[in-house]
Amino acid sequence: MPFTKPLPSYLVQRYHGWKATTYDENKSWYRRLADEGQRPRAMVISCCDSRVHVTAIFGADQGEFFIHRNIANLVPPYEPDGDHHGTSAAVEYAVTALKVAHIVVLGHSNCGGVQGCMDMCTGHAPQLEEKTSFVGRWMDILRPGYEMVKDIEDPQERVRALEKRSVVTSMENLMSFPFVKDAVDAGELTLHGLWNDIGEGGLEQFDGTEFVAI
Repeated sequence: MPFTKPLPSYLVQRYHGWKATTYDENKSWYRRLADEGQRPRAMVISCCDSRVHVTAIFGADQGEFFIHRNIANLVPPYEPDGDHHGTSAAVEYAVTALKVAHIVVLGHSNCGGVQGCMDMCTGHAPQLEEKTSFVGRWMDILRPGYEMVKDIEDPQERVRALEKRSVVTSMENLMSFPFVKDAVDAGELTLHGLWNDIGEGGLEQFDGTEFVAI
């Protein structure tokens, strides 16, 4: 593959630093994870945004979280149509194979994906309307959410409401998966919706009606 290149030197240096410190100091733990497999307590579905540092927010150790990231932390509805569904596959594996006890959907402020959905729904992003736009077709999942917030007058509050709606939409869609609903009904799985204010370091959780500060 002539298009592949060596890893940038700064990443190589960081790797060697990690190997000589964090790994070396916890070598037995890493080997145990490798030998015994993973047993994460929770699955976290978060945005791809580089500013959302899931393990840092919760102080999680290796092996504690099964993390899936995508644009705007969305979960599509249950649609076993034979097409590729990376998020749905991750949810299925977490619930049926890993038997996680919790699924956390983590949204955040200043989400580019949510802003893209807002722009698309208001006619300001025609490129996202194209059938060839992967982002646009993915953000179609949130179109119904836009209809619920479109009448909010303040633009910033409208976007923030849609960011939180993306979390609620994902939680609702999770319950359309039969194996998720069965696990929830059996008391083996709980769903949690969170929204992170990046600038302020704040965290809010959905209580079934609204988002409240933790």
